[in-house]
Amino acid sequence: MTAARGTRDSQGAGDLDDLAVEEALALVKEGSARASAEPGPGDRAARGGSRAPSAPVSTPPGEPRAHAPRSGHGDQSVGGHRDRSGSGHGDHRGGDHGVRHEATPWPEARTTAERAAGSLPRPAPVSVPLDASLGLVIAAPLTALTDLPPFDTSAMDGWAVAGPGPWNVREEGVLAGHAQPAALTDGEAVRIATGARVPQDATAVLRSEHGRGDDKGRLHAALPEYSGSAAARVAPNVVHGQDIRPRGQECRSGDQLLPVGALVTPAVLGLAAAAGYDTLAVIPRPRVEVLVLGDELLTEGLPQEGLIRDALGPMLPPWLRALGAEVIAVRRLGDDAKALQRAITGSAAGLIITTGGTAAGPVDHVHPTLGRIGAELLIDGVKVRPGHPMLLARTKPDQYLVGLPGNPLAAVSGLLTLAEPLLRVLAGRAAAESYTLPLKEAVQGHPYDTRLVPVVLRADRAVPLHYNGPAMLRGIAAADALAVVPPGGARAGQELELLDLPWAAAGIGVCFT
Repeated sequence: MTAARGTRDSQGAGDLDDLAVEEALALVKEGSARASAEPGPGDRAARGGSRAPSAPVSTPPGEPRAHAPRSGHGDQSVGGHRDRSGSGHGDHRGGDHGVRHEATPWPEARTTAERAAGSLPRPAPVSVPLDASLGLVIAAPLTALTDLPPFDTSAMDGWAVAGPGPWNVREEGVLAGHAQPAALTDGEAVRIATGARVPQDATAVLRSEHGRGDDKGRLHAALPEYSGSAAARVAPNVVHGQDIRPRGQECRSGDQLLPVGALVTPAVLGLAAAAGYDTLAVIPRPRVEVLVLGDELLTEGLPQEGLIRDALGPMLPPWLRALGAEVIAVRRLGDDAKALQRAITGSAAGLIITTGGTAAGPVDHVHPTLGRIGAELLIDGVKVRPGHPMLLARTKPDQYLVGLPGNPLAAVSGLLTLAEPLLRVLAGRAAAESYTLPLKEAVQGHPYDTRLVPVVLRADRAVPLHYNGPAMLRGIAAADALAVVPPGGARAGQELELLDLPWAAAGIGVCFT
C-alpha cells in the first residue's frame, strides 16, 4: 500500500480521548472487583489479576457452551443502540450457575469464524447472466470461447496498405463491423477504421497522420507537418505488421483467462463478454437476515423523548452486500424475546445478524433465546474494543448467528471480526492480503484487549481518527481502514496491521449495486 488514500480531514475540533469514557470506567470497576476478590490458587490470571493477558479458553466450532443467566450492567449509549456490552474486559460469569464464559482473543475469533463457515458444504454453483454476476465469485475457470481478437483488426484509423509505397487508394473504405473486405494487391491501400477487419494480404496499417496524397491520387508515407516547422517531410519506415492487432494476440480459444475463485469486477464482466460469455457459473451469495433489536429506536426524524435513531438498520445491509452477502430481510423486532425466538427459528437465511441484546441487561434476550433453542455458542465475547460482547452461534446445522453489540462502532467491530470471515468463506472469496503501515501518531490501547481504531491513509502512514468511541460513527465514516492496535497501545511509527473497509478495497465497492 504505497499511495495516499482519500482526502478527508483526519482531525476535528473537540476531538475525544482515544480511550472511550465508558471503557475507562469499566477498567476502574474491573480493578476494584479484582482488589476485593479472593481468587483460589491458579485463578488469579483467569480473573484478570495479572496485567498480562490470560491464556484463552476457547470452544472449537461445533462444541456447545452452556448458557446461563448473566448479570447485567444497564449502561446506556449516547447514540445508536443501547450499550449492552457489560463493563468487564471480556470475562463473563453466569449469575445463577457460576458458568464461566472466557472471551476469545481477537485473531482466534476470526479464525474460528472462518473454520465455522468452512465446515458447511460448498453451495452448488449457479448460472447467472453477466449483468447479475457483479461482485460474485466464479465457480468454474473462465476459458476463452474464441480467439481474441477473433480476426486481424486495425489498431488505428488510417490506411491498410500492401507492399511498399506509394499506394493507389481504393475508393471504398473498410469500417468496423463489416464483413471480410476484398484482398489487397501490392501497391494498393484502402481507408480503414479502428477495429475494422484488415483485408487479406495487407502488410501494415498506416496511421492517418502519417499519410499524404499527391496530385496523382497516390498515398505516401510521411511524418506530420507541424505549423511553423521548416523541417522537410521524411518518409517513415512502414514496418510489416505495424498497427495491426493479429488474431489471437490476447488469447486463443481454450486459454484459461481467470481461475476459479476470481471476483467478478466490471473488468471481468468486460473480459467475459469479449471472450463470448452470456452467463457465468458463480458461487451464490450467502443469504443473510438482519434482526434489529431495541424498543428505543426510531426509523425517521430526530431523536426525541428518550428515543434515538437506528443507525445500524440503514448501515448493515449495504455493508453486508459489500462483503458478498444477499440480504433477504431487515426486521425490526424491538425488545421482544418471543418475537426474537420466532424470527431465529423461522429464518431461512444461512446467517442471521442481530444488533444489540448480546450482554446481560434486563431486555438483552439474545443469550437466553439461544439457550432455549439449543444453539451451539462458538464464541461468547471477544477480546477487542469496541465490540467485546459480540458472539457467534450455530443455530442449525446449516445456519449461524452473529450477535453484534448495539453501539454502532462496536457493531462495525463485530461485523469485521466475525461476519466478514464467515461470509468470505461462504461466498468463496479469497482473503485479502494482510498489510501493515506505520502510525503517524501514537494510539492509546486497552490494557488487555485488541483495539480497532479508524484511520485514514496518508503518504504511507496511517493517521488515527478521533471520535472512535463505541457509540460513534463520525470516525469510521471518514476512514479508509481500521488499525489493529495490540493490548497496551502503539507508538508513533509502529507498524500495525490494517483492515481495509470494503469501499476502500479495489473491486469490492462494486458490490453495493
